[in-house]
Amino acid sequence: MDLKEVVVVEAVRTPTGKSGWAGTKKRGMFAEVSAQHLLATALRGLADRVKEKSGAFDEREIEDVAVGCLSQIGEQGLNIGRVGVLAADLPDEVCGWTVNRYCNAGLQAINSQAQALMSGCGEIAIAAGVEHMSHYPMGSDLEAAMKAGFPVSIHQRAEERGAFTVMGVAAEIVAERYELSREEQDRFGLWSHQKAVKAIREREWYEKKIVPVEVGREGEKVMVETDEPPRAQALDDPKTAYERMKALPPGFKEGGTVTAGNSSAIVDGAAAVMLMTREKADDLGLKPMAKIKSMAVAGSDPVTMLLGPIPAMKKALNRAGLQMDDIDVWEPNEAFASPVLAFCKEFGVAFDDPRINPTGGAISIGHPIGCTGVLYFTEMVHWMARKNLRYGLQTLCGGGGVGIATIVEREKP
Repeated sequence: MDLKEVVVVEAVRTPTGKSGWAGTKKRGMFAEVSAQHLLATALRGLADRVKEKSGAFDEREIEDVAVGCLSQIGEQGLNIGRVGVLAADLPDEVCGWTVNRYCNAGLQAINSQAQALMSGCGEIAIAAGVEHMSHYPMGSDLEAAMKAGFPVSIHQRAEERGAFTVMGVAAEIVAERYELSREEQDRFGLWSHQKAVKAIREREWYEKKIVPVEVGREGEKVMVETDEPPRAQALDDPKTAYERMKALPPGFKEGGTVTAGNSSAIVDGAAAVMLMTREKADDLGLKPMAKIKSMAVAGSDPVTMLLGPIPAMKKALNRAGLQMDDIDVWEPNEAFASPVLAFCKEFGVAFDDPRINPTGGAISIGHPIGCTGVLYFTEMVHWMARKNLRYGLQTLCGGGGVGIATIVEREKP
């Protein structure tokens, strides 16, 4: 059977909100809305934007919706993929499922949906992601079982291999292995904020990918339209911003180099991408943003789990018949600065290479675990469309030692 070509026709995301419980001093802007609301907003916004582009688009033809989500409990349980379909008022004919490959989950949703369409299982599919970390911090599913008194344990081999080492500790190990200084990591963190703030201020382009979220605040309805975490001071007064970053204490090891300033922001958010076969997109008169070129996953040492993307991206490049120099946009996830800087050293590029996360990354915009892969896929394809670039590569690490990578190609007019 000949595989069908799969293209991206639209990609959107909500703004990201700082994580924090409602009613606390840390309260984030999405603390009082549900994960279902965030997901439904992204899904509805995606479908509406495709309708604007093509009056012939029929939502009933969407075969399936795959949703990346790590903590599948509470409002994120009950197969939130299907719940999101219903909450977004998509037709009953549209199915839904939920994906968990730790931080890889969102990109895995994209890859799985692309594979389904490539093999002839439908012509239209949606890949999405959501994580409400204000309500369900990482590890909430395991913690809930432990609190309930269930006999929760991690398999002996996983424990012996350190499969669930604290990620900040893993970031310290990576920093030591690649001889990364505290200054290098802080400079990278500052640069991430600078790019994100600049992208937000370019409103015409920023709004092309953003779906505003309605929230209730002090008895009134408010539309949230902008990411909360990026720090404007990084761009407006970089010297002061850097000095503040330098003053932050190590978070995971005495005398260490990994701090809150060079680690990903913990946030709430949702994102969604519409995929179609090339034939279907052509029939609907939709111009693709990009096509799926190749994809790969790879296991890695569970202790230094943050390095899993490197073998995954090497596989994806080989399958696409490309070299790193062919790639115009690199989107390695900024779980911490150290694995991205390790990526740079591994492939011989400068940490401030303009191809790396050009609109900011997880240090500045945030890392809403199950959503992250879709969020930064959205950032990547919109940047490629804006700059008319040909190849983009996205990759993420994940807890337990899993890496994932996807390469997309944009056809120049």
